[in-house]
Amino acid sequence: MQRYYVTTPIYYVNDDPHIGHAYTTIAADVLARHNRLSGRDVFFLTGVDEHGQKVEQAAQRQGIQPIELADSVVRRYRSLWPELEISNDDFIRTTEERHRKAVIAMWKRLQAAGAIYKGFYKDWYCVPCETYWTETQLKDTGSKDAGSLDDKHCPDCGRNVDQVQEESYFFRLGDYQEKLLEHIHANPDFIGPDSRRNEVLRFVEGGLRDLSVSRTTFSWGIPVPDDDAHVIYVWIDALTNYLTAAGFPDADMPHWPADVHLIGKDILRFHAVYWPCMLMAADLPLPKRIFAHGWWTVEGEKMSKSKGNALQPDKLLEAYDADTIRYFMLREVPFGQDGDFSFTALRQRYNTELANDMGNLLNRSLSMLYKYQDGKLAAIGSEQAGDRALVAAVEAMQRNVDAAIGKQAFHEALEQINAVVRQGNRYVEENAPWALFKQGDRERLATVLYHLVESLRLVVLQLSPFMPEKCALMLGQILHTEVNVETLSLADHGGWGLLQAGHVCARPEPVFPRLD
Repeated sequence: MQRYYVTTPIYYVNDDPHIGHAYTTIAADVLARHNRLSGRDVFFLTGVDEHGQKVEQAAQRQGIQPIELADSVVRRYRSLWPELEISNDDFIRTTEERHRKAVIAMWKRLQAAGAIYKGFYKDWYCVPCETYWTETQLKDTGSKDAGSLDDKHCPDCGRNVDQVQEESYFFRLGDYQEKLLEHIHANPDFIGPDSRRNEVLRFVEGGLRDLSVSRTTFSWGIPVPDDDAHVIYVWIDALTNYLTAAGFPDADMPHWPADVHLIGKDILRFHAVYWPCMLMAADLPLPKRIFAHGWWTVEGEKMSKSKGNALQPDKLLEAYDADTIRYFMLREVPFGQDGDFSFTALRQRYNTELANDMGNLLNRSLSMLYKYQDGKLAAIGSEQAGDRALVAAVEAMQRNVDAAIGKQAFHEALEQINAVVRQGNRYVEENAPWALFKQGDRERLATVLYHLVESLRLVVLQLSPFMPEKCALMLGQILHTEVNVETLSLADHGGWGLLQAGHVCARPEPVFPRLD
């Protein structure tokens, strides 16, 4: 059986889950569900990054131990994901013993390869971004006193940076610059979307400095083997989680390499530069694809705590069901671009595409089936051009959805589904089952109703990775039985014509009531 391994980043426990975390995890869940539906052996990983200076400092401010802070945030993630219909197979914490073993094994592997050495570090450090900067990279504030420490700001977040001097272990990142460039050029799909691939190429072509991979200024982390004064830094600690969950170093890692790492664009460099170079040094296979998505604004404004407009998923779930949120976030914006979360746009998408189109097609099809044939599918007659066109559209939709999801183009996959739904509604108008009933053309009526119900079944099947709960309800009406979408497969259920004459559908019930 073909295997498929998808990951989210491991989310940092210095803050509660927000809409950005939900976005990445929903996208990964759709990839996992689609590939399970396609018959693959799927492993879907998410989790949390618990080590580092930010967590240690935040815990100190609260007067608690770092692990207590981490535990409280982990509980919020673990409770949120089921509410969003997330079907992860594993949830990793960097404080787990299995991860400590993996990180130490990774360190020793890099050390044995001659890729790690001890030196001395002096540079500017941004604590919130956990990033070091050279003097020339710092943001210019325009102050006359260029030497003032207050003028040193992080180029990414704009906040003050601190000058740090410490002994450190370094990873020989520069040694892998040419090898990484060769890999990116030889594998055009390695980094997506193309704009991020170009960004990484520019960065690597500009020259790679060796990377500081240990710290002595805090203790909350995994100690360097045989040198307890140093803590292994985030680059090795956090990134190794993808190997830990795959079974490193004790198992054969049947799911490695990962098919896709889904990440936010803010951590692109760590995943597309540092991580592959470390894997090269450790003589381990590289992930097949790294895809960086964009950021969300809310009603046209950047999210911030001070504005009070930061979208919390648990609050959003009080107003909308999980499937509606999932659908909107992956439909509204091409994955990889920045987007705006507008409540007006959400309601408009829902009412137009789900209530008016999908819900209407399901309701009118099953209502007519009950009105004209007592809910029972009858033997069909010969197909006409419009029937064959609908079948062809459904079969093309299935292929196109698979291709779109394969390249993380979720909005394209949903448009393929919606196009068939719109065609189904046109098919109703063009064939006018009510007129066929009045004319007594029972054979043609049976043919039209069958094509409507069977096309709906296959449309809903393709939609189920995006909206598992709603699709279970819709398939339940079509099949007249309780449906667990987790157990369905395209191999068993994806072909046209599986519904037989004599099958009785359930009476329609609203699945998408309009949102005011």
